[in-house]
Amino acid sequence: MNTIGDAWQWLTDAAHWAGDDGIWHRLTQHLVLTVVCLVLSCLIALPVALVLGHLGKGGALAVNISNVGRAVPTFAVLVLLLLTPIGRWGEGPTVVALVLFAVPPLLTNAYVGMRGVDRSVVQAARGMGMTGGQMLWRVELPLAMPLILSGVRIAAVQLVATATIAALAGGGGLGRIITAGFNLASTPQVVAGAVLVAVFALVVEGIFEIGERLAPGRARGRGPTG
Repeated sequence: MNTIGDAWQWLTDAAHWAGDDGIWHRLTQHLVLTVVCLVLSCLIALPVALVLGHLGKGGALAVNISNVGRAVPTFAVLVLLLLTPIGRWGEGPTVVALVLFAVPPLLTNAYVGMRGVDRSVVQAARGMGMTGGQMLWRVELPLAMPLILSGVRIAAVQLVATATIAALAGGGGLGRIITAGFNLASTPQVVAGAVLVAVFALVVEGIFEIGERLAPGRARGRGPTG
């Protein structure tokens, strides 16, 4: 209980919220890193998943290949990238490692969502004279949106939790609070940093839960992967 109380005192100390090493600054860094990685992951995974899901070809192979990345720890990928020329790009290694980490749930959920669209609806759209592109954007994508958003939610929450590794590569974010706590042998600071990451992840989860409720059809899509 003393550790929890000390962590609470650390969090409620106004001095810990201001400055370049303060909570607000580290939270902003964490948010920017998460958003950048999520956007890049979506730009990579979603077009591939939508096209393959629409065509119904090659999707299973792409999903299986992307999921192989889950067997490799993100920290290990980061360390390997630091030993390559990418390691000279500042936040580059962290961004690449996190993007590779976020692609599988995005690709899997989007592909499954596209293939889960009622084929009779697709056939009806084709019978109405719609082109492949029109069916993709007007029929399949809206119906697959709940599962797509579910994949984005999963990726976003995982990124928030995993972006703490940026501190190990000299980057910013809430992970710096945790690593600084270890360096100072300050258990309350370590706990406080962990609490901040957990709360941030829960907030992101809540935002995307609301987004899923407001998705077309107001259906709740649950992705096949966690």
